[in-house]
Amino acid sequence: MASEKNQGKKPSGKRSGSDYGVNVVRGSHVKGVTPRLMTKYSQVVLPELKKRHPGRNVMELPKIVKVVVNTCQGEATQNIKVLEAASAELELITGQKAVVTRAKKSISAFKLRAGVPIGASVTLRRERMYEFLDKLMSSALARVRDFRGVSPSSFDGRGNYSLGIREQIIFPEIEADKVDKVRGLSVTIVTSAKTDGDARELLALLGMPFRN
Repeated sequence: MASEKNQGKKPSGKRSGSDYGVNVVRGSHVKGVTPRLMTKYSQVVLPELKKRHPGRNVMELPKIVKVVVNTCQGEATQNIKVLEAASAELELITGQKAVVTRAKKSISAFKLRAGVPIGASVTLRRERMYEFLDKLMSSALARVRDFRGVSPSSFDGRGNYSLGIREQIIFPEIEADKVDKVRGLSVTIVTSAKTDGDARELLALLGMPFRN
């Protein structure tokens, strides 16, 4: 029987002509399978950038270097379990182990001492970076209440874009019924672009839903 013969066989990972790639399960990237957004960059975005900027060397064209996702929990100074829950959710969303961040200086008004754990951060590169961005732009942002697009001006002047997310429950991995508290996240997309204009053009071609 067909079902018995197919048992134990690994999925082929072949891409259809109508899609940019294969959706990879969170946190378990399959070696050799190119993320959909990564393929879109090489097959669609890069040729379009070459067409728009014919005088530039291909190495000068902008690309995404890394994505940093972090969360800060002020309550962690009084209850460390709050930070543990936030770190677990961050790992679930990104598919990568979170690093605990600590306060750099003491602030008496907030009862904060230097060295106390107050947040968690994840730095994504290569395949996982593209997988996270694809999920963020194609499904997570669409679940934001009254979503009208992201701000086109949240650049830092050096080609890097920052995005604030008020509720972690917009990500499909988070089950709203099991969340003890709504927490915010910040996403920073670091690019090789030298200007904000080049970075904005790159993200728009990749599918970032900028507000008109």
